[in-house]
Amino acid sequence: LFDAVEIVSDKNAATYSRLFNRHGDGPAKSMMVGNSLKSDVVPAIEAGGWGVHVPHELTWVLEHVEAPVTESRFRQISDLGQLPGLIESIIDP
Repeated sequence: LFDAVEIVSDKNAATYSRLFNRHGDGPAKSMMVGNSLKSDVVPAIEAGGWGVHVPHELTWVLEHVEAPVTESRFRQISDLGQLPGLIESIIDP
C-alpha cells in the first residue's frame, strides 16, 4: 500500500514537497494521512499533494485549524480502514 514512510519534525509545505519528489512522481501523486489538520493535512495540500484527515479526539489543541473543505485534494475518513477505498476512488474515479 505504501512505497515509503518518513517521520519529520518540520512539517511544512517545503518539507512535504521535498519528500513527495524524493519518493515518487511528485506531489500530484502523493498523499499525507494524519490526525492533525495543521501539521499533516494542510501543508501537504499546500505542497500540491493529497491531504487526508483522520480525526482523533485526543489531538493537541495547538493542532486545531479549520478543515480545508473547499480544497479538491482534501479528504476526511473516520478510520484508517477506509483508506484503501479512498485511494481506489482517487486512482479510478
